[in-house]
Amino acid sequence: MKEELIFNTDLHFEHETWRRELDFWQDELESFQNRLNELVMQYTDKDIYANVEKFQNQLCIHEEVMNSIRNKIQMHESNMADHYRKNEDSMNREMVKKHLEIRRRMEIQRDIISDMKKNLFSFLTRYL
Repeated sequence: MKEELIFNTDLHFEHETWRRELDFWQDELESFQNRLNELVMQYTDKDIYANVEKFQNQLCIHEEVMNSIRNKIQMHESNMADHYRKNEDSMNREMVKKHLEIRRRMEIQRDIISDMKKNLFSFLTRYL
């Protein structure tokens, strides 16, 4: 069976793409938090506050997950740099496996954030 080489440059490119996506999500989370703060200033209804708190908790969870993914990307980049310093341009199976796990987490996070945004926009549309 022929083994396929996976090069650091290919993985690095995907890491950079993910970092930009994480940065974008971070900006979105800050924007969403600002919108929720506006809502709190306009209403005193306890049901609205309960929903705001639910969304704020979700934003915190997303931020923690995003930071975890960022850390995994950074660790993988450090490992790739070690390979590069040793003049090894291809990755071993274990590191490729870790890369694929980060990719899977990013895909899951995309879906979760998309769902949260739909729910948040629906909520905000009712009250702002």
